[in-house]
Amino acid sequence: MKPFVFRLEKLLNLRKYYEEEAKIELGRSVGVLAELEGKLRALAAERVRAAAAQFMPGNSAIQIQQYMYYLVRLDNTKDHLLKEAAMAAMKVEEAREAFLEASRERKVLDNLKEKKQKEYHKLKLNEETKILDDIRYKVTA
Repeated sequence: MKPFVFRLEKLLNLRKYYEEEAKIELGRSVGVLAELEGKLRALAAERVRAAAAQFMPGNSAIQIQQYMYYLVRLDNTKDHLLKEAAMAAMKVEEAREAFLEASRERKVLDNLKEKKQKEYHKLKLNEETKILDDIRYKVTA
């Protein structure tokens, strides 16, 4: 009997490749989102520091005003980063969906290959059993 050959092996390999690419893209998207979240945490810490320093004893009116402008700039930066983070979160979801779809498509072919292998092994076992039965019949006859 011929060895098992899955005729869709090339397609299965292609789907594995697409799944791996989708996984890499998901990782990149998650990395971008994590970086933005880190920037937001650092910005929040800086805002707390600047707000506390604004009214330190010994600050002149000009220094207090400069801190106020700095806090406004930090708030604007925060708004910008929040928008970027929202867009990055959407990209993460899109990448996650793409990865799940690629994974599903690969699993379909994996399951088909497994089913075909089982059928092949069953046929091979049946063929071997017939051969052994023929040998036993010839020996006993």
